[in-house]
Amino acid sequence: MNRTPDLTTAVWRKSSYSDGGASNCLEVADNHPGIVPVRDSKTPHGPVLVFRSEPWAAFLSGVKG
Repeated sequence: MNRTPDLTTAVWRKSSYSDGGASNCLEVADNHPGIVPVRDSKTPHGPVLVFRSEPWAAFLSGVKG
C-alpha cells in the first residue's frame, strides 16, 4: 500500500503572513482531507512535508498564541 499522497494536482498558496518577497515563505496545499502538505516556496520541486490535520491545527494555534 502506497502511503505517499498524490500531490500532482495540488494548488499551492503562500502563507498569508508572507510579505510577497522571495525568501522565507511557506506554501500550503489545501483540499487534501486529513492532511496538510507544506513546502518551501524557494524550492517548489523539493521535498514536501505532510502533516495530519490535527497536529497542524495545534501548531497554528500555538503560533498564533
